[in-house]
Amino acid sequence: MSRRRTILSGIAIFLAVTLAGLAFALSYNAPCTTAEPTPQATSRMTAAVARCYGPPDVIQLEEVAKPVPADDQILIRVHAASVNPLDWRMLRGSPYLLRLQRGLGTPGVARFGADFAGTVAAVGSSVTKFKSGDAVFGAANGALAEYITRRENGPLAVKPAGITFEQAASVNVAGMTALQALRDHGKVQAGDKVLINGASGGVGTFAIQIAKTLGSEVTAVCSTRNVELVRSLGADHVVDYTQADFTRSGQRYDVVIDNVANRSLSDLRRALKADGRLVIIGGAHGNWIAPFSLPLKAFMTAPFVDQKMGMMIAQSTQKDMQFVADLMASGKLTPVIDRTYPLSETAEAIRYLETGRARGKVVVVIAPGPT
Repeated sequence: MSRRRTILSGIAIFLAVTLAGLAFALSYNAPCTTAEPTPQATSRMTAAVARCYGPPDVIQLEEVAKPVPADDQILIRVHAASVNPLDWRMLRGSPYLLRLQRGLGTPGVARFGADFAGTVAAVGSSVTKFKSGDAVFGAANGALAEYITRRENGPLAVKPAGITFEQAASVNVAGMTALQALRDHGKVQAGDKVLINGASGGVGTFAIQIAKTLGSEVTAVCSTRNVELVRSLGADHVVDYTQADFTRSGQRYDVVIDNVANRSLSDLRRALKADGRLVIIGGAHGNWIAPFSLPLKAFMTAPFVDQKMGMMIAQSTQKDMQFVADLMASGKLTPVIDRTYPLSETAEAIRYLETGRARGKVVVVIAPGPT
C-alpha cells in the first residue's frame, strides 16, 4: 500500500510540475525584439508590427520589405484597414492557448490586421480578374501596412462605387461572420424571429442588415445610447439591456446570435424556441478557460436537446465577399464606422476597440484613397 501511495504521489507531482511548466510557457511574455535590418537595395514600406506580446503600447511602425507579387498575385496599395477583437487577442496572446499556434514567448509573425481596402498597384503575369487601378477590398494577413499582395482567387472583391474605402475595409471579419452566422449556422429563413445580442458592435451592425435581407424579424439587444442606431439599421424591435432582460421577457426566437458572451447558456436557451438555433460568436474575456466556457457548455449540452447550438468562426471566401459587395452595391447593406485613426495611431485604435464601446467598426486610414 505504501509503495502504491508513493507511486501515485510521484505521478501527481510529475503532472503538477508538467502543468506548471506548460502554464509558464504559455503565459510567458518575452521582451520585445528589434527587426532585422532590411537590405538597402530592397524596396520598403511602413507597417504596424508587434514583436512581443502585450498591450497596444507594444505596437510599432517599422520600415519593412515591400512585397513583390507572384505571377498569380496582385499588389495592393492599402488605403484603409479595420481592427477587430481578433487583433487585440493576437496582440496580447490571449487566451494563452492561441500561443500554441502563434508562438510561445513571442509571436512568430509580427504583422497583423485582417481587413483591407485599397487600389491595385500591379498585377502578376497570369492575373486576369483584376487590373491596375481597380479598387478592391477583402481579407489579408498583415493588412495594417502600405502594401499587401493577394492571390487573384483569394477572398477579395471589387469595391462598389458608392462605398468608401473605410467602409469597405470594415467588411471582412465582421461581415463574413454576420453572413455565415445567419445563413450557414443559423439557417435563417424568411419569417424567422432572430435576436442579436450585441447588436451595435461590428458584427451586430452587419447582422441586423443581413438578417433583414434574409426576410427575418429582427430584435436587437443593445445599450440605451445605441437604440436609435440599431433602429436606423432596420431592427424591428429593440431591447435596451439596461432596462429589460431579453431572456425573461417570455419571447422566444428561432435564432439567437450571441456576439458578447455575457449571458449563461441557460439564459440563452430560455430565449430560444424548443427547436431554435443558438450561434455563439463572442467569447468572454480571460487568459485561460473563460473564453471557452460558453462554447464548451453548448457543445456538451447540444446532443441532449432539440435546440441546435455551437460556436462558429467565419471563413473568408471570394464568393461570400462578392455576395456582401452586391448587398452594398444595391443599398441593402451599409457598413457603420465609429472612428477612424491614422496608421501612426494604430495602438489607440485597438485600445478604443478593447473598451467594448465601439459602435460599428473602428478603421485605420493608411493612405487616403481616390474619391
